[in-house]
Amino acid sequence: MNTVEQKRSMTAGSADMIYCVEDDSGVRDLMLYTLNSSGFEAKGFMDGNSLFDALKTETPQLIMLDIMLPGEDGISILKKLRRKPDTADIPVIMATAKGTEYDKVIGLDMGADDYLAKPFGMMEMISRIRAVLRRTHPKVTERLLHIGSLELNPETYAVLADSMPISLTRKEYQLLRILMENPGRVFTRDQLLEIVWGVDYTGETRTVDVHIGTLRMKLGTCGDYIETIRGVGYRMIKGAGEQL
Repeated sequence: MNTVEQKRSMTAGSADMIYCVEDDSGVRDLMLYTLNSSGFEAKGFMDGNSLFDALKTETPQLIMLDIMLPGEDGISILKKLRRKPDTADIPVIMATAKGTEYDKVIGLDMGADDYLAKPFGMMEMISRIRAVLRRTHPKVTERLLHIGSLELNPETYAVLADSMPISLTRKEYQLLRILMENPGRVFTRDQLLEIVWGVDYTGETRTVDVHIGTLRMKLGTCGDYIETIRGVGYRMIKGAGEQL
């Protein structure tokens, strides 16, 4: 067993570990919060030095790597990762500033598996991470999400309510998924706005209420599974008809 396999075996059977290298503490904290809320384990680092220190003891399943970092930039860090035998095969998603086509191309040429242009929505990040993990770990399949007679298939993006297929917009689907992945957990409107629409979204929290309203309508009787916590936000009940 090589070094990479030894390190990965330590976390066998547990949630995928994602490393996030981002110097903005607010963005980094939101990334970690979203990843942990979506079934991953996550650790954050503000620069390359702290990342490489962590890699000495644990190999993650994927690294989210910002290009603009203090000290050594993301492109240089990516080169080092690809040169070292024990990190060469770790999937890497680069975060680039909007419109920096050059950085995007260089990153992909250097071996990045995907990229996200800032600012990006947190659920878009989750979707990209899952897509890369499916490509790099094809045996890993995502479990169906069930709440009563409501079903969501993360592999096909299909949603069934009372066995009937439901057509949702992207934002409606993302809202439903984050709630179904965390039954019983209360999300504030601000949290849902940041996770689904992105940390730099400047709209009002009323946007969340409107989308929840249309989502409930489309789900029919299953829409009752989404509970309003007055003055706070929303949560998904743990089971059909179950009160928390």
